[in-house]
Amino acid sequence: MANAFLFFLLLIFSSNIIFANIHACNQIERSSLMFLALTLSSPQLNWTSADCCNWEGITCNRDGWVTHLQLPSKGLKLKGGIFPSSSLANLTHLTHLNLSHNSLSGSLDQTEFFLSLNDLEILDLSYNLLSGVLPSSLPSSHIRMVDLSSNRLHGAVSSSFFQQAWNLTSFNVSNNTFSGPIPSSICRPSSSSLRHLDFSFNNFNGSISSGLVKCSKLQVFRAGHNYLSGSLPEDMFNSTTLEEISLPLNSLYGAVSDRISNLTHLTTLDLSYNQLSGVLPLHLGKLSKLKYILLDFNYLEGSLPLSLMNCTNLVELRMGSNNLGGDISMLNFSKLGQLSKLGLRKNNFTGILPSSLYSCKFLKAIQVNYNNLEVQIQPEILSFKSLSFLALGSNKGLTNVTGAMKILMGCKRLVFLSLASSFSGEEMPNGVEMADSNGFQNLRLLDLSSCNLSGIIPSWLSKLKMLQVLDLSGNRITGSIPSWLGTLPRLQTLLLDFNQLSGEFPKELCTLPMLVSGQAAGQVGRFYLELPIYFQPSADAITKQYNYLFFVPVIYLSHNCLSGNIPIEIGQLQLLQGLDFSANNFSGNIPDQISNLKYMERLDLSMNHLSGKIPASFTGLNFLSSFNVSYNNLGGRIPSGTQLQSFNASAFEGNQLCGAPLPKKCQTTKGADAPDMSTPDADTKEHQIPWFYVSVALGYITGFWGVCGPLVLMRKWRYAYYHFLDNVQDSFHVMIAKCMEA
Repeated sequence: MANAFLFFLLLIFSSNIIFANIHACNQIERSSLMFLALTLSSPQLNWTSADCCNWEGITCNRDGWVTHLQLPSKGLKLKGGIFPSSSLANLTHLTHLNLSHNSLSGSLDQTEFFLSLNDLEILDLSYNLLSGVLPSSLPSSHIRMVDLSSNRLHGAVSSSFFQQAWNLTSFNVSNNTFSGPIPSSICRPSSSSLRHLDFSFNNFNGSISSGLVKCSKLQVFRAGHNYLSGSLPEDMFNSTTLEEISLPLNSLYGAVSDRISNLTHLTTLDLSYNQLSGVLPLHLGKLSKLKYILLDFNYLEGSLPLSLMNCTNLVELRMGSNNLGGDISMLNFSKLGQLSKLGLRKNNFTGILPSSLYSCKFLKAIQVNYNNLEVQIQPEILSFKSLSFLALGSNKGLTNVTGAMKILMGCKRLVFLSLASSFSGEEMPNGVEMADSNGFQNLRLLDLSSCNLSGIIPSWLSKLKMLQVLDLSGNRITGSIPSWLGTLPRLQTLLLDFNQLSGEFPKELCTLPMLVSGQAAGQVGRFYLELPIYFQPSADAITKQYNYLFFVPVIYLSHNCLSGNIPIEIGQLQLLQGLDFSANNFSGNIPDQISNLKYMERLDLSMNHLSGKIPASFTGLNFLSSFNVSYNNLGGRIPSGTQLQSFNASAFEGNQLCGAPLPKKCQTTKGADAPDMSTPDADTKEHQIPWFYVSVALGYITGFWGVCGPLVLMRKWRYAYYHFLDNVQDSFHVMIAKCMEA
């Protein structure tokens, strides 16, 4: 019995040794991994045990060969900046290589690395700092997924790169700087398993070649943010397995073929920011699985096809900035029960906003501004419990601003509200009911600009503690600027220009927390919106799209009737980037403290009654791109040696200024003791009495009359003086005669 027990223990011990040997790490591969660890500068990998199969990120097969090397998001960096191809090349049984989301650098153009990994199936080196061009071909015929996105790779993607890619299902090289055409041979009968292609955010050019139909299982095709041109290839609409076509921000043109209705599995169609024209496909509604239609910023025309309402799974519909039109009231939105975002801005739609829209209970964003719609705010809008984005301005018929605001205060999640160019000639809502309400507690942007509203700035705005942008420009608002505006904890952009405001600039505005403290501003962060907004810095600038609440920290008060001095406390607004006080009645000196606003990009103080000099400290405003102090009562020299000289002379005209860029030169006094007319004491020196010249004149007068006065008044002195002159004359003649005889 005892012998049997000992035999049993020996059997267990032997089996443990056998299994341990089965899983033991191959020593050659262990050495290669150790060499890899030595090439890393940070962080240190805890690879110290004898068996590398137990190391972090390492997986071995039963024979002890390394099959998985997976170290994503470890902060890995290389000491020499050279990709460790020789170390990885020895891992000949590797099937999965994932070093994504690190800081690895170097080039992938290492043939020994790619040629030796014959069993590689998954290659993920995304989100690193890899550079150079791609190798001539992929390393393995077994490879299924390649992700090289978000690196610094460049050059062309050659057709030979996919020669052995018979089992490739996903290929992603987005967010690099690849150029040239998208390879035409990527889809061929041998690559029938390909499902995912992503070429977006590169510099690819040329047209999209035909041949996608050869990828018979292709589901996702992305090539947005490139320089692609031409029309959409017709055979693309035969790839019936396609679920996503994303080609935004290219230069594609032509019409969208009605054959797109063949793509019955399509869920995402993004062709925004191209040059597409023509009418929308009549049978677009056959694509019943469509969730996202993004066709904004093209040249599409005609009306929305009625069949579009059959896309019952639609979540987001964006067709803004086109030439679309027609009566929108003909559309029945009641079928679109999943719709959450509707963007039809800047078109030519007419008619009444259909009441069927209120059936879309999940709507979070409505953007239909800049059309010819007849819009009214109805109580039914409160059925949108998740509504956070509403832009209805620049349409027809929007009236009753007080009633509209009372209703909208019930939209508890509203963040973005733009009703610009509406309610023409009405009075700013400022009743007791408004003041007692606690609505708009999440509102971050309020735009009532260009409405021609009268009245005063309403006090209920003081309760909007989340408000970051307030735009009341282009109205007829009177009264003074309320001091409580300075108590709004998140206010960063204040636009009150083109009104009839009077009084002084309140010093309380100089304590706005978001413009004073970088720490306070940093705590707010970006707030992402349900639909993008668009910002055009100037009339000739390119319109930019922002998916978050974009604002520039500015205070614009131009074209009002404000008076008094500009307070020196304005220097506390250190984060301010724009200040426009033009066309008011401000007087006094320009505060030297404005030079504390180091981030200032636009400063306009023109058309006021400001006096004194331009502060010499303005030389420290290094970010100024727009500057104007014209038509004031300023004098003296324009501070030189700064970028002020780079502005046009018109920015200084209408004053008594001198120096570049004005043609009028400043007068200077020669000599070492010449007064510096650009100093603060220059005016005093200019008006001092010239005592030196006065003393010279008095001395001359005293000497003259001291000698000549007695000769005129005393006869004896006069005879003696003439007698003296006769003697001098005689002596002079005798001396000349003797000299001539000699």
